[in-house]
Amino acid sequence: MNLTPHFTLAELVRSSTADRLGLDNTPPDDVVSALRTTAEMLERIRLALHGVPVIVTSGYRSPDVNRAVGGVSSSDHQSGQAADFIAPRFGPPFAIASKLAPLVSLLNIEQLILEGVKGKQWVHVSTRRPSKVINRIITITDAGARVGIQALG
Repeated sequence: MNLTPHFTLAELVRSSTADRLGLDNTPPDDVVSALRTTAEMLERIRLALHGVPVIVTSGYRSPDVNRAVGGVSSSDHQSGQAADFIAPRFGPPFAIASKLAPLVSLLNIEQLILEGVKGKQWVHVSTRRPSKVINRIITITDAGARVGIQALG
């Protein structure tokens, strides 16, 4: 099922962790609607990155899958309102996050996070409007969280 021209439902619910552990990662109907909104945001991001392919590494996570990957209990992935991605043809995640940071309002990105753990890096984006003011642009590494996009070392 295509959610948008470049993103499918299967792509946004695929989970190697769910496959490996035999966990169901089928989203409820209300989450499919949220995933469509997330896919629309990813389309805008794709355009901002000069049309290069955006590879979703984590989209929807059922509560069981979220626990299995060590996600926080309040993760926007569980509601279909977040995606982690890379775009190798554009550049490394730092370059992607640096390009998107000044465009978050224009692209309707509610939160942009450059994440890196154990030597792997990716970009996390969310469509959920927080109930309180939070940092919209942050970097998270093994060393902790920092405001703004910072090079990961």
